Amino acid sequence: MKARVNELIDKLRLQPHPEGGFYSETYRSDIQIPDLNRQLMTSIYFLLTSDNVSKFHRIKSDEIWFFHEGSSLIVHTLSEEGHKENRVGLNLLQGETPQFLVEKETIFGSTVAEEDSYSLVSCVVAPGFDFQDFELFSSEQLEVLFPDDKEIISRLT
Repeated sequence: MKARVNELIDKLRLQPHPEGGFYSETYRSDIQIPDLNRQLMTSIYFLLTSDNVSKFHRIKSDEIWFFHEGSSLIVHTLSEEGHKENRVGLNLLQGETPQFLVEKETIFGSTVAEEDSYSLVSCVVAPGFDFQDFELFSSEQLEVLFPDDKEIISRLT
């Protein structure tokens, strides 16, 4: 597994992401949305290993996740309904989907489903991603809003 992860980091030119994991921007639209001062769309590769997590965060745009290889990825969302696990992968009989939409303003993070593994996905954000719209959360902030979900909050903050 480590050899494949290192190969992906090298060949896809991935760098550490502030939320956890590794990423590389692959596309940034030339089309600008004037009212938002954002590009129409952006895309990244995102690699997460099972000994790492993508911490709870939110952005101001919709984000679609596309599974490529490795273990399935669990996208954890927090909303008025509480914590939900959304499996992104190719095992359709087990409830996984090859793509998953995280709606704008949703608090989310992710984990790799299997131990000693990794997940490679792409993420497309529209309107385009800007770190100015990126908000990481502390456990204290989230536990006030979601007191029944302290275990996953502790793990992903």
